[in-house]
Amino acid sequence: MIYLDHNATTPVKSEVILAMTEAMKAGALNSSSVHSVGRMAKKIVEQARARIAEAFDAEDANVIFTSGGTEANNLAISASEGYDPMVSAIEHHSVLKSAKQAKIIPVSINGMVDLRELEMMLKRAGGKCFVSVMFANNETGVIQPIREIARLTHDFGGIVHSDAVQAAGKISVSLKDFGVDMITVSAHKFGGPQGIAALLTKKEIALSPMINGGGQEFGLRAGTENIPGIAGFSAAVELLPENLRQMEEVKALRTYMEKGIKSFAEDVKIFGEDAERLGNTTCISMSNVKAELQLIEFDLAGICISSGAACSSGKVAASHVLQAMGVAKEEAETAIRISLGVDNTKAEIDEFIAVWKNLYTRVNGQRLAA
Repeated sequence: MIYLDHNATTPVKSEVILAMTEAMKAGALNSSSVHSVGRMAKKIVEQARARIAEAFDAEDANVIFTSGGTEANNLAISASEGYDPMVSAIEHHSVLKSAKQAKIIPVSINGMVDLRELEMMLKRAGGKCFVSVMFANNETGVIQPIREIARLTHDFGGIVHSDAVQAAGKISVSLKDFGVDMITVSAHKFGGPQGIAALLTKKEIALSPMINGGGQEFGLRAGTENIPGIAGFSAAVELLPENLRQMEEVKALRTYMEKGIKSFAEDVKIFGEDAERLGNTTCISMSNVKAELQLIEFDLAGICISSGAACSSGKVAASHVLQAMGVAKEEAETAIRISLGVDNTKAEIDEFIAVWKNLYTRVNGQRLAA
């Protein structure tokens, strides 16, 4: 199997598995218990919290553990109460569907937030605004000018959240450097386990709990903490520096793949190609071939990729991200996403290119012959 779907989830690193196994072997860990085993659990949680805060330059912020990026984004959106909410057109559905009656910030043909339009929207609002813009898009890899977005929003008295789930582990993510008030990160995007993420938020930001009950996570996320997951999250964070160093090699591999396809088919389109992108991500069209057919073809060849628009039901639909970028629905339906990881090899990319060329030739050769 050739795995080229790292933006969906990444393989769990061996160091992470070890940390989680050790936590599970340690006993019945519940950090709310006051006995010695409970105190051991509490120590694991608080050490992980401090390590994650340090990794993302959020030492003066709260690190709130959640079940995933979706829950963390929903929790962040709760801060929009009493504010005028604005979210970009290319956000993850966990933001788009939870930000009720939010104004939509448009993007350019390259998938970049329109800063001029955002400034006009902030001026028209004339008061407190809540802005949520993802740092890097999960489908195209396009990186947003988050520092400028934060500066503009703060100039108008607003607060800013950035979904950095897709960026963490691929490029440097910093609450302090971004100038935002909140960021979302999720462990399984950089070698950690699924089922654990965090919202990093400045302490003065007012949030409303999504899950009510006990007083865990500063009273903002009731329920017994996922101790093995938190231990795994912490271990994955320790490996981030090495992950970031390897990303230059991943980017070189991605460039090699894109050149191989573009030199073969002149009508191919790489979405967001002219913008700054994550080094591992390609969203690319194949003329006259729907994404669903491409996914089947690659799967039969033992290659895992995705359509950036795949939903929870497993069906493939036209991408809202590409359509927000002005891509016609028919063209958006031919787009697939290839997302590389640190373990991918040139031989694997050569195999991917060969399968891509074969499918393109079969379909478009038949059309030309007809």
